[in-house]
Amino acid sequence: MLLDLARSKKILFFGGKGGVGKTTVSAATAIARANEGARVLLVSTDPAHNLGHLFDRSIGAKPVKIMAGLDALELDPASTVEAHMREVSGALHQLMPVNQHGEIDKHIALSRDAPGMQEAAILERIAEVVETGLEDYDLIIFDTAPSGHTARLMVLPEMMSAWTEGLIKQREKADRFAEIVRDLGRDSSMEDKTIGGAGRNEQERESKIRQILLRRRRKFAHLRDALSDGERTSFVIVLAAERLPVLETIELNSLLESAGISVDYLVVNKRSPNDSGEFLSERRAQEDLHMQTLQQALPEIPHQDLLLMAHDIVGLEAVERLSKKL
Repeated sequence: MLLDLARSKKILFFGGKGGVGKTTVSAATAIARANEGARVLLVSTDPAHNLGHLFDRSIGAKPVKIMAGLDALELDPASTVEAHMREVSGALHQLMPVNQHGEIDKHIALSRDAPGMQEAAILERIAEVVETGLEDYDLIIFDTAPSGHTARLMVLPEMMSAWTEGLIKQREKADRFAEIVRDLGRDSSMEDKTIGGAGRNEQERESKIRQILLRRRRKFAHLRDALSDGERTSFVIVLAAERLPVLETIELNSLLESAGISVDYLVVNKRSPNDSGEFLSERRAQEDLHMQTLQQALPEIPHQDLLLMAHDIVGLEAVERLSKKL
């Protein structure tokens, strides 16, 4: 059962095609564990947040209490990028001369909408949530965006770690070159007139640059290690028993597997009952054909069916009723 998996992990990611019920299933799992006494943090990384709609209440960028043992938050891409840009801009203003601040601001304004900026900012927030959240919670559950966005997000820690490592190496080369120039300046008794004589201020700037890069490398490395640790972390794919969700599930599993991330469970949501009249029986028979495709492609991953319900799931009580079916 899905709940058995949730009991054995510290981090669970829920992904899959849009509209299959990832938010509902991840929230139900969070409630089930909270009802068992666990401290759970439910996090939405989807730009089109649904947690607030599901629980029929406002949920923002800071954890809010949903019930005893369960907190929730939504990572907002726009505000995350804005905070990220403010931090970078502030750091650059401290590191660079005042006469270059205008150019820095122009660069930051252009970078705000650069491709990949939202993903990088969200990734850093996920890394922070994992790093700090594991100290306060027994389980962190991430309700992610649709498959394509999530697949890219899951491989970013490795990419960002490598990119940051490259920047650190370039910084070290620059530091060594600057040290040589300073030595030459001292030999020429020009400490106060050359780059070599910039002395302490230049060294302080270089030190701060290294600190920023090293901090980012540590964050991304920590997240990368957490994602690839099958003892702590699992990925659950939620899908519908339809052709496109099944094919997308098979592709998503392949992408995650190549990134070293373990998919340990499949939840087939909104399954048609097989004893509810001719129409739904025919629908169920078609779903069974798609399920055969799924089981042939991913025979080693256990799965669980959740039957289609007559009414929308809205509010804490409705989600809690679903949690008892896990």
